[in-house]
Amino acid sequence: MKRRDIIKQLGVVPIAGSLMASETMFGNVMSTAAPMVAKPFTAEQNIYESIGVDTIINCRGTFTILGGSTERPEVLEAMEAATGYFVQYDELAFAIGRRLAELTKANWGMVSAGCAAGMKHVTAACVTGGNPEKLIRIPNLEGFEKNEVIIPRSSRNVYDQAIRNIGVKLIMVDTPDELEKAINSRTAMIYIMTGRDNETGKPLSLEVISKIAKPKNIPILADAAAENLSIPCVHLERGATVVAYSGGKAMCGPQCAGLLLGDKNLLMAAWQASSPHHGPGRDNKVGKEEMLGMLAAVEAWTTRDHDKEWDTWLAWLEKISSKITKIKGISSEVQLPTSLDNRAPRLLLKWDPESLHITGEEIAEEVACNTPRIAIGGNTSDDGTTMISITPSQMRPGNAKVVANRLHEILSAKREPRSEDMVKANADLAGHWDVEMEFFTSKSSHKFFLEQEGNWIKGTHTSDYSMQEMAGMIEGDEVKLKSHFSVPGNSINYWFSGKVANGILSGSVFLGEYLTAKFTANRVTYQSGNKRISIPAGAPLAT
Repeated sequence: MKRRDIIKQLGVVPIAGSLMASETMFGNVMSTAAPMVAKPFTAEQNIYESIGVDTIINCRGTFTILGGSTERPEVLEAMEAATGYFVQYDELAFAIGRRLAELTKANWGMVSAGCAAGMKHVTAACVTGGNPEKLIRIPNLEGFEKNEVIIPRSSRNVYDQAIRNIGVKLIMVDTPDELEKAINSRTAMIYIMTGRDNETGKPLSLEVISKIAKPKNIPILADAAAENLSIPCVHLERGATVVAYSGGKAMCGPQCAGLLLGDKNLLMAAWQASSPHHGPGRDNKVGKEEMLGMLAAVEAWTTRDHDKEWDTWLAWLEKISSKITKIKGISSEVQLPTSLDNRAPRLLLKWDPESLHITGEEIAEEVACNTPRIAIGGNTSDDGTTMISITPSQMRPGNAKVVANRLHEILSAKREPRSEDMVKANADLAGHWDVEMEFFTSKSSHKFFLEQEGNWIKGTHTSDYSMQEMAGMIEGDEVKLKSHFSVPGNSINYWFSGKVANGILSGSVFLGEYLTAKFTANRVTYQSGNKRISIPAGAPLAT
């Protein structure tokens, strides 16, 4: 394996920054900061830069970690208009529910504090049936008639944590037959994340699920968070009971709002389970401003010139492509979406890393960590072609020129071929290591079981609740290791970066979205057991 390949495997996702960058990103947060003299915001300043936060040109799309989408003017106007008045929240919710039904042709509508909160409220509604005595007992479901949720294995994802928060038991199925057998008197609902695996014609399509579930009165929740809104909603027509959308993605509504469409009775129970009502959803507060902002986003969706927006996106991509493809060896391709999910064109700029001596991942990291900061995708395919990807849906006027110039500057720079030679390892890390993990307010014991061949390391990492493969490298006394913890619905990456000295390996751990930690590893030594072992020839005669 080439050094570049292993570094790619050990590298972090674009925009998160390198391991070194992670210390820069979070160092001030984790240390004691010097006293600051607070300055007021001024209209002339970028409000983020006035408090020391960089703004980023978003060429990735509607990722929450980047701020989702830009609210439309109609949304901001509605939110501003909602401020300064007081209303009774149930009356507001019912009025919005009726209006959403008119706009979307659904039976009813509801605004939640984000799509995940909406999923949580619907799950609560399915286990309580609108009974407040049951509601206030969640997540203790002892004695509940309904306490199970069925999820096709292909729909398991990190966002179903919102469903698990209610305390239900998850039942995974892979086939229609398994679904039939899994449904019982305790089944509260079926959850799917809309996508290719449940498209029309697939073995476990939404239509197939509905045909099995509807005669048994089992509601179906369809998670369509990142999709374009279809009117009438295609998933309701295919058999879903309720469909959940993110307000802060395609619809460009409030980032902290979600949209639920579907059966009125079930959504009334979901509203009962949400704030401002006391119970497990009280912590998912959605304000009157977000509620009216979300309604305004749906209103605007019905009148927006979607074709004009699409043409604008393509023009931005063409502006970038035409400049970058003038560099010898770079080709471009515009990928068009085939579904409602993340529906935007995407520009791929491809080249041979052996000719330009840089990879797409390295460029993504470069522009993520340096001014002007730009979020793009970077990847190297199995055939060795490397690329960067640009999604225009959340770019702003003027961004395309900045992005084109910055990428041209990097890609046109002359680079010498990089040596594949590595610095000789100063230590042999093979063996068993006890690892102390230091998190923000706690410590935990992990283990490494490592093998080493020259500069390359492989083995296993035993974490708190799992064991996973580990790979890495050592150059001199500098060590980089990576492991990936994964179970259905959850995933954690560990990137270890440290040095070995006096038999101790220590350094920092980058945890991706979960920030950082520190680690110290000590080699485990075993006492010599060099003596003969006698195995008894028969049953013991005394105990």
